[in-house]
Parts: sequence; structure tokens; C-alpha cells
Amino acid sequence: MGSIWELDFYSRPILDENQKKVWEVLVCQTPLETRTKIDSLFRFAKYCPSTEVNSAWLRTALEEAIGKAGETPRRIRFFRRQMNNMITKACKDLGIPAEPSRRTLLLKQWLQQRVEQVYPQEPGYQASTNPSVNLEKSSPQRLPDALEGKQWTFVTLKGADFTGMHEWEIGFSEAFPLEIAQVSPETPIPGVLIYSPRALPIAGWMSGLELAWLKVDQGARLVLETGATESWILANIKNPQTIAEAKGFEEAKQKANGVHFLAVQSNPQEESFAGFWLLQEVNLP
Repeated sequence: MGSIWELDFYSRPILDENQKKVWEVLVCQTPLETRTKIDSLFRFAKYCPSTEVNSAWLRTALEEAIGKAGETPRRIRFFRRQMNNMITKACKDLGIPAEPSRRTLLLKQWLQQRVEQVYPQEPGYQASTNPSVNLEKSSPQRLPDALEGKQWTFVTLKGADFTGMHEWEIGFSEAFPLEIAQVSPETPIPGVLIYSPRALPIAGWMSGLELAWLKVDQGARLVLETGATESWILANIKNPQTIAEAKGFEEAKQKANGVHFLAVQSNPQEESFAGFWLLQEVNLP
């Protein structure tokens, strides 16, 4: 199937000899399973002069990365919406789909590491705050009728339970090593399990989205965040007991450093999953 890459192309807190910001492209391979060894994943970094910031330079840098990786990714994720045009054009010229996504967990971790350990060692480093990505979010959309689950429930697994996830029978899935989120095997991981006779179509539809995370909003709605700014209402929570469970879900998610999961099954007796995704709510750099 090929790999998925995460990409950032933006200015860094480094000034060149003309007192202009130095830019940098970062590329890393997305981990897709809990057993993935992070150190084995492909990474590529290259500085770009401020006078050459354009899609042509980025395309050439990506060609270099592809040459070093020995493969072309099947798609590329990026979180900076302000760089949308430049990134999508460079990728389009290479025949690679590029998608805005908040599911760039390894890239976020790597970028934070470089902010703390790499950039301060560079000539021309200028200490500054790292501005967060401001996203104008759209209002949550209602799920298409055919994709609504028959019932759903809050559930919990331990971090250690995900060790053998690659052996589970799952139709559509994506995960990541819990070490990315610095979560121990003993940590309770909260999740939401959806049951529906149309489990496979629902899971297939979800797999076509860039799943970011689940949250319970102030309106007591269970919301699925996707892409860069999109969101979907999975359920309206009205029962007092379920509202209390929703509060417990958010509290457990916070204790698990934002890690949680979403699963889809045809019924509670089914042992296989139509879909299973490990998620993490994060603040983008």
C-alpha cells in the first residue's frame, strides 16, 4: 500500500546573514501500528533560504526525500493550513495526494524536539515563542442518516491491551506506538464503541476521513474531529448517567495524555471490528 508521510514547511527561529528567517521542510513517515519502531521510520530535514520559498523548491526537496527513502508515499499529511496552496501544488506536481490533517503526531513530537534541542544550536538563532496554528473551525455537521450507529457506549482498555492490536481482526484501522504519547502500559485508555448492522460502511466512510480525535463538547455532544477543521456529531447526550460517563471519558483522556480510541462493530457479541482507530487529542505547534 505504501507509506504515509507527514510534512511541515515553515519558517524557523533562525536568521540568515541578511536577517531573514530561515525556512525548513520536515518530512517523517507516519506510524500506522502500535508495534511500529519509531526509530525505524523515515525522516528528512532540509533548510530553505527565505529567497527560495516556493512550491518548486519544495517539490525538489520532496524529490530528494523520495530518493533517500527509496519509495514514494501514497499520500502526505500537513497541519499548516496557511501553507495549503504551496504544499498541495508541490505534491500535485509529483502525483502525490496531500491532505490537511491534525493526525501528524510524530511530526509534532519531532518539531518540538527540534525547537528545544536543534534550533538553539544554529547560528542566527533567535529565541521566540512558537505560535500555535489558529484554525477557524466549522460547526459540527450531522452524520448522514445511513451512517448513524444503532447504539454506542463508552469503554476502557489498558495501554498494554494494544500491544497485540496488529493481530486483531479489523476491517479498517490506524494506530501508533503509545510511546509517542508517553503513555505507560498501565494507563487506562478510554474509547467509544459504535454498534451498527451497517458497521462496515460506517467504518469505510470513517477511514476516508483524516480522523483527528473524539471529544464531548459543551453542548453535551459526542463530536468526531476530522481533517484540519471539520467535525461531525456522533451523538447528542441527554441521559444524566451517560453525561456523567462522558465527563469520565474526558477526564480519562486527559490522564492518558489525550490518547483514546474509536471502534465500530456490528453488535456487542461480535469479536472482530469493522473499524478501530487509536487517536490522540493534541495542541498543534
